[in-house]
Amino acid sequence: MHQRILLSFFTFLFCLSFGQTYEVQYISSYNGKIQTEQSPTLVWANEKENFILNNKIREQKADLPFEITKIEKPSNTVISYAFLKPSEIISTSDSESIGKQTFELTNETKKILGYSCKKAVTKINSNTIEVWYTSDLKIQGGPSTIGQNLGFVLEIERNKNSVITANSIKKVKKTDIDNILKGSINSTDQLGYRDLLWKSRFTTLKVFDNETINFSDESKSDENIKRFANGTIILKKIKFPKISEGENIFVELKQQSNGDAYDRTGTVFFVPQDKSQSFFDGLEKGVKTLPIYENGNGKQYYGINATENYNPSVEMMRFFTAFGINKFNHIQLKDKNWQTISPYREDITDLKPSLSEKELWIGTFIGNYDKGGHKVSLEITIHKSDQTIYKNNTVIPLFNTLNIMEMAGQDYSTMFNNDKGLFVEFILKKDLKNAQLKYTTTGHGGWENGDEFIPKTNSIFLDGKMTFSFTPWRSDCGSYRLYNPASGNFPDGLSSSDLSRSNWCPGTVTNPNFIPLGDLKAGKHTIQVKIPQGPTEGTSFSSWNVSGILLGSE
Repeated sequence: MHQRILLSFFTFLFCLSFGQTYEVQYISSYNGKIQTEQSPTLVWANEKENFILNNKIREQKADLPFEITKIEKPSNTVISYAFLKPSEIISTSDSESIGKQTFELTNETKKILGYSCKKAVTKINSNTIEVWYTSDLKIQGGPSTIGQNLGFVLEIERNKNSVITANSIKKVKKTDIDNILKGSINSTDQLGYRDLLWKSRFTTLKVFDNETINFSDESKSDENIKRFANGTIILKKIKFPKISEGENIFVELKQQSNGDAYDRTGTVFFVPQDKSQSFFDGLEKGVKTLPIYENGNGKQYYGINATENYNPSVEMMRFFTAFGINKFNHIQLKDKNWQTISPYREDITDLKPSLSEKELWIGTFIGNYDKGGHKVSLEITIHKSDQTIYKNNTVIPLFNTLNIMEMAGQDYSTMFNNDKGLFVEFILKKDLKNAQLKYTTTGHGGWENGDEFIPKTNSIFLDGKMTFSFTPWRSDCGSYRLYNPASGNFPDGLSSSDLSRSNWCPGTVTNPNFIPLGDLKAGKHTIQVKIPQGPTEGTSFSSWNVSGILLGSE
């Protein structure tokens, strides 16, 4: 009895201090269809404060990370809480954004849950937002920070298709917020808060951080990073976590010149070590220890195609450095404000079967003969997603003619001067459904008649029959002029970085082609690549860097 009297007394004090507290739940819909997979939004509001969360958070069943928003009245200060990990909560505050909101007030009215509502309209980032609010509750609040000054928001509609609507309102004496917002909370600035919250939504594997790729006898390996070919190749062993179906994988490299002014071929790759011999053996023992490919043109090409006991390196991303970005930004041209870093980013989710739960050597190569060379940072990120695009469970490396060990004696890929071109045999142990060849190609030979500047048809033959033919070409290179401060300027008013090229531009990624091969039966198969490579002129020659990875489902 005594406890009941005390509880009633404290409830009385609470009501004196904060007035009536309401619990409002909202459901979301899109194009008239209720989004049943979304947990209903939950609002606890009184005249002093407004908490915005959802039912899963209240039930402590929400996946990390998640956020709770508090709006303090009457100052309209927004305090955001982000739950990043168990026992790791950060917060930030904003006292200005709500006051900056502007609305067009209309005469339209309607009833929501029996409450008379008016409509106001605003624009946010080119989205039209319609807000329905009521004054009947005598307090301000709502399911987001939008419209907190108008009254109590019971519905928000975005672009006439996305709607969040109140579906229940009740008075409560107590909320569960104290059971949720507990423990140590670290405050930070708004930019830092958003950055920490964003990065907590995915897994980041740091590979390289501002490492040098150059050409120097002084380039040596250490306990973390291996360096080969006089420093033009760097590698680090990375342990990948289990990557589930529906998760996406991205590789991102950031590059700056550290002395080299030219556009250079670059690649990010990993080294399969599931056979008795690997590309890593060639790095350590010399390129001539790797399997030889010959097609009758009189040359020997080492380590470029799969054999029974060897898999070539697997290309994750091919990129091309810009002309001297950052290091040569002192070269001034009117109305040219140079970029300071080249970012390269590519979706590599199709390689998931070769990465998940594996420990692999991840490498980066930039072909150059400069002691300063280039600076690079590399990371791989893994993201949860509701969309599954790449459904293959098999990755089979077939060929990679890019001469990663160029500065250690690996020859350029000039095998296409012979009609046989590149010919690879492989054996499937099981049937492969929905097979695709992930094919990346770039033409090289940087003079007037070289294949860098001459469109050439690439033809792919499966088991002796042509299955795909196209002319790889990039005509958008001029879009990246501001990444190329050291690019040469010609009398015709063009810059070297403007010129169209055989599937690459200085400062960009080269996208792979996914070539459908159909269903392949178990047994022996062949892939052949033919390209009409241009003739040698003096000491100038053309070459083609092509890589091929077989994808599919067993």
